[in-house]
Amino acid sequence: MKIVNLLSVVAVGTALATAGCSPAEDGDDAADTAVADQATTAAAPPDTTGASMWSYLQDVSYASNWDLWPGKGRLYSGTEPHGMLLTTYMNDVAMGAVASHAGTMPAGAIVVKENYRPDSTLAAVTVMYKVPGYNSEHADWFFTKHLATGELDTMPNGMAMEGRLPGCQNCHMGVAANDYLFTGSLSTDGG
Repeated sequence: MKIVNLLSVVAVGTALATAGCSPAEDGDDAADTAVADQATTAAAPPDTTGASMWSYLQDVSYASNWDLWPGKGRLYSGTEPHGMLLTTYMNDVAMGAVASHAGTMPAGAIVVKENYRPDSTLAAVTVMYKVPGYNSEHADWFFTKHLATGELDTMPNGMAMEGRLPGCQNCHMGVAANDYLFTGSLSTDGG
């Protein structure tokens, strides 16, 4: 767990404990409820909708609090369809799998790839989220593609880019042996 996350948990816990030990004053109930709601929202995993995923990513401040994929910095060279420059973040669950060379990502793993234009302007944010039983034909991955504004991108047929996306699934099947991940090896053999 990153120090920032740990400090946030301690701060929220302290605020809640202090609020529970002192008599409420006018207006304090709303502040206490907001602190409790923020703690619950940040801790609750997203469901399998693009809106929930985007909200979750904003709540946890992934770009400030999550690790970059090991060996990849910010704005490394990429290819289409993701963009000419990329930055890849992982939650603690995904980072643990990469660090231990687990071979596959466990339930709850989230990988976020920021997709940039050649001028370093953010174009889109693509996400892979491992949800047990969600998509067994494709290693249980849930995919989303959000525009830089946070709204879901759409395919030419108008379908929102969330869920079991044929283009994502078909492309990532090419690296099924690496649990659908192109970014780096999950195994100990370097494959």
